[in-house]
Amino acid sequence: MSKKKVSLNDLSQRVGITLSNLSIIKNEKSKAIRLSTLEALCKALNCQPGDIIQYVDDE
Repeated sequence: MSKKKVSLNDLSQRVGITLSNLSIIKNEKSKAIRLSTLEALCKALNCQPGDIIQYVDDE
């Protein structure tokens, strides 16, 4: 978001999800994300899924 200079409020409106849900995703508190949400975020930020998420082993 900072690289694209997009605020949380603006991204929330572009993607169509609530500010609180977007904040949970941004702060890495979510346990899952819908593919449709990931797609919308990638479209809004003009990026790839790997730019947004990463795999972290629970161990």
